[in-house]
Amino acid sequence: MVDYFVATVKELRDQEIVVDLGVVGLALQVPNSHVFERNSSIKIYSYMHWNAEQGPTMFGFAQPLERSVFRIIITCSGIGPKIALAILADIGAQAFLHAIVRGDDAALSKVSGIGKKKAEQIIVQLKHKVAALIESGIDIGDAQDITHFNDVSQALQSLNYSRPEISRAMDYLRKNTQVHDVSFDYLLRSALSFLAKQ
Repeated sequence: MVDYFVATVKELRDQEIVVDLGVVGLALQVPNSHVFERNSSIKIYSYMHWNAEQGPTMFGFAQPLERSVFRIIITCSGIGPKIALAILADIGAQAFLHAIVRGDDAALSKVSGIGKKKAEQIIVQLKHKVAALIESGIDIGDAQDITHFNDVSQALQSLNYSRPEISRAMDYLRKNTQVHDVSFDYLLRSALSFLAKQ
């Protein structure tokens, strides 16, 4: 099993990137292709999923935590890779872990393809696995910071920004903002300013 590799990003598609490994181009399903830049060299954490009808699919993640959370999510009955990618794209790995720990079905219900019943099922089935992951020493971040990010994402959605635009803005905020003690208003203004320049 390949744990990670370094490659050059050649193409960006919706939830898919194509990377150049030197002698082969590899298509990878990703939560959000907008966090990658064309022609940049990246270290990507990989996972191969086997489907009886479709065969193998390769998935790529910018961070090991994303891959760990993805693998936990797809162990839930009735939840496949498509919904797992949607969870990571819409709320992120850390927010997902916080939602499971708190039993916050409302946060999970905001993800496309997940209703209240399915959110409750995910929490029940994955609570022990998430607890084990956290006990292993993984950092899941501060709950208040994650709440601010989720609120900004919801605000942008209510302002009719598209999912790719919101994903780009949220990635910008995560990379360029020290979120401790930063208000929701500041984060929203920063996101709107970023989107206005696109």
